[in-house]
Amino acid sequence: MPTSTRLEQGDKLVAAWRRDQLVAAGFALPAARRLARDPRYDLHALLELVGRGCPPAVAAQILAPLDEASAA
Repeated sequence: MPTSTRLEQGDKLVAAWRRDQLVAAGFALPAARRLARDPRYDLHALLELVGRGCPPAVAAQILAPLDEASAA
């Protein structure tokens, strides 16, 4: 099995795990999928904000990468 294939499979497993963590924390599935695939989002910071009572959508806005935030 080529190394790139193993890396791609590993990336998919990590993204799936991140997605599951976000859904369990209350993120809607479409948002969880998008955030899980984007390594610019700090999963632990998202979960911490939500754990402290921040709505998931607001947590994602707070932690949005600067290039996305300035486009909004």
